[in-house]
Amino acid sequence: MNILPVIYQDQRTVYKIADIAMLFPQEDSRYLSDRMRYFVKTGRFLNPRKGIYAKPNYNPLELGNILYTPSYISLEYVLQRSGVIFQYDTRITSVSYLSRELTIDDRLFSYRRIKQDIIMEGAGIFRDSHHVNMAMPERAFLDILYLNKDFYFDNLEPLDKHKIDKIIPAYKSISLQKRVH
Repeated sequence: MNILPVIYQDQRTVYKIADIAMLFPQEDSRYLSDRMRYFVKTGRFLNPRKGIYAKPNYNPLELGNILYTPSYISLEYVLQRSGVIFQYDTRITSVSYLSRELTIDDRLFSYRRIKQDIIMEGAGIFRDSHHVNMAMPERAFLDILYLNKDFYFDNLEPLDKHKIDKIIPAYKSISLQKRVH
């Protein structure tokens, strides 16, 4: 079976073998691994990290989610794009169960550790059409305040105070509530 056309028709751009196996439940995972290694050798796929395969024009945010799971794009990346902070930062910042920094294809992926309970609370996190888990600006605001007591924000106007009030109980932190209000 030629698996390449099916994978290229899929909207996702970054895969683990388990993701590919879900596209081909009848195929053996060793066969799929062998095929993906062949596609990497022939230049049809990239192998940015062990066990991760990407289409040549992959979405770096999607890669950011797959490198460490569970995780979601948040912090400075989201706040910069929503106009809350103005300082330019090229990092793709995420919240995960560990703190790490990785450079892949000249992109810096930065992960900050936060409690598992907070990560698993879905309030303020959405999955976009490109299969990327991303924090809403209000969630990113709370994440950064939870992790950094004295963070400076340039513009709080884009934030919806009602959304903040709905999301903040997920953190179970009285000190965070005091800093916000």
